[in-house]
Amino acid sequence: MKRILPPLLVGLLSAPGAAEVRLPKLISDGMVLQRDAPVKIWGLADAGEAVAVEFNGRHYSTEADDTGHWSVTLKPLPAGGPHTMTIHGENHIELADILVGDVWLASGQSNMEYPISRIAHRFEKEIAAVNNSRIRQFRVPQEYDFNAPRADLESGQWLAASQDNIRDFSAVAYFFAAEIQRKLQVPIGIINSSLGGSPAEAWVSEETLKQFPQHLAEKRKFENPALIEKIQREDRARIDQWYAIAAQKDAGLAEGEVPWFAPQLDTAEWAQLSLPGYWAEPTEEGDNGIFWFRKNLALPEHLAGTAGLLELGRIVDADETYINGRQVGSTSYLYPRRRYPVPAGLLRAGENTITVRVTNTSGRGGFVKDKPYALTVAGERFDLRGPWHFRRGARMPSLAPQTFVRWKPGGLFNAMLYPLQNYRIKGAIWYQGESNVGRAEEYKKLFPALIRDWRSGWRAQAGQDSLPFLFVQLANFLEPASTPADSAWAELREAQAAALALPDTGMAVAIDAGEWNDIHPLDKKTVGLRLALAARRVAYGEKEGIYFGPQFHSLRAEGDRLIVTFRHTGGGLKPSDGGPLRHFAIAGKDGHFTWARAEILGDTVRLWSEQVPTPTAVRYAWADNPAGANLYNSADLPAAPFRAHLENPAYDATTSD
Repeated sequence: MKRILPPLLVGLLSAPGAAEVRLPKLISDGMVLQRDAPVKIWGLADAGEAVAVEFNGRHYSTEADDTGHWSVTLKPLPAGGPHTMTIHGENHIELADILVGDVWLASGQSNMEYPISRIAHRFEKEIAAVNNSRIRQFRVPQEYDFNAPRADLESGQWLAASQDNIRDFSAVAYFFAAEIQRKLQVPIGIINSSLGGSPAEAWVSEETLKQFPQHLAEKRKFENPALIEKIQREDRARIDQWYAIAAQKDAGLAEGEVPWFAPQLDTAEWAQLSLPGYWAEPTEEGDNGIFWFRKNLALPEHLAGTAGLLELGRIVDADETYINGRQVGSTSYLYPRRRYPVPAGLLRAGENTITVRVTNTSGRGGFVKDKPYALTVAGERFDLRGPWHFRRGARMPSLAPQTFVRWKPGGLFNAMLYPLQNYRIKGAIWYQGESNVGRAEEYKKLFPALIRDWRSGWRAQAGQDSLPFLFVQLANFLEPASTPADSAWAELREAQAAALALPDTGMAVAIDAGEWNDIHPLDKKTVGLRLALAARRVAYGEKEGIYFGPQFHSLRAEGDRLIVTFRHTGGGLKPSDGGPLRHFAIAGKDGHFTWARAEILGDTVRLWSEQVPTPTAVRYAWADNPAGANLYNSADLPAAPFRAHLENPAYDATTSD
């Protein structure tokens, strides 16, 4: 740990009241420093105070300026460690267990934040074997500031990928780091600065927001702390009142009555509902509130008293879940998957009662389909799908959503990004965009502006000339469409791909790694590996190999056919499942798209349809959820979605070779 020793112990004499040398949170025990590049070490001291830094046999000295700021620049170092660093001023600081390797910033919204703990059951053996002190994460505290960029973070520490810590790592960032380390055999540090639900405009500086006047105006509005306090106070009061009234009205918890989670309750007069599924659509007056569900399940004698696992998919919105009258789990919002351990001694031979109290605040409440609903005991799995008894506990009007102040423009940049920009990094990985769906035209300008903004900051603060930027294109989500249609998600993917026109960028396609019924798909490993593959080309300069899936290059007409040419085909294009190519649609001048027949010819795909004698436009995988899109290259990487028109036949938003 960081040690601050009394001056007498190190032979230094400090004047009464003298300030101590202070370091930012990133400069701490266990940190990973960027290899093969000059690295800045900085902090605070008294104005004019002499500061000396010793690291890896070299000595650096400086003096704090009039504002108390000081910095030194370490000469480039090879990968290695652990090392010790000492900083001398009026006090003495010793930092231990420092590694030198590659440092990556991992940022974005919930799919980057999504921790290993939420996907560990999907990769159970792999996660159980993790014990790697050469992969480390620094978790940036989730804060905002609309008034000014902050000089430092409030808290944070570097933690190794051990069994004690791994469940708190970003899942995407961990799989990315593990693959890079496997390939390069150097320490990898991840600075995880991510926040669920955050739109891109929250992550850019005020200077960049000047290009987007509506966002700058909103930032100005939230520079008023009194306004923020008022909004949050009123939100808390309104939400607390809704829940208090709902609890008071809930017949299932009525005072003096048998609670509806009690096993002895008679449910003969309750209605039945097949789960998973949804209850009636909400009415304009509101059809939300408290809903109770019960199911009896018979277990054999040999499983009595055995611990188990109860899986209840996902529930909209919150739940409290009981077995035989005892609460076994609860979740306060709709997104997490319900996986509740059942303690030993609770289950019994014969009938067991499972009760779920659901609180639905707005929208359509229910149990999300195509998720696991089962009780597993000693390897035996009991299916819970089918009829459940169902009864409303309390009817409530819809609860208006709270104002998420932390998502407002510029706030996350000031508190979660700017304090990092003195720290030299290898590059950035970014998984974001869901919160900007519906604003694709703006995103085409906002996203590259964000990339340029970050590069400018690291250049100015850390002296870094380049910043490779790798990002995940939105995964497939929502129900698949049976016919070609417009798509807000496809438009956002197109806006993301347009950023590939910037140098040193790379994109991981994820339209085959999502889930139709979950905005947080579990397969974070595929995404992490594809980001690592892109990094090998963009950040590490590898030349031999295939690092991206097929990307649109050009379009031309040959009679009643359209010919699409692709880049990054590797050893050739192919349908991933060996069947006919799917999810190509073409249109004529009327703009009406219909599914096209398609065949592969070298690095091209030829398209036609008897319904479109003179095609002029093409779309591929143009849908919220292009399930079944199957154009891949020889490296088993999926083609990126695109649209093109003969009037713009050479549109090409791809990485440079």
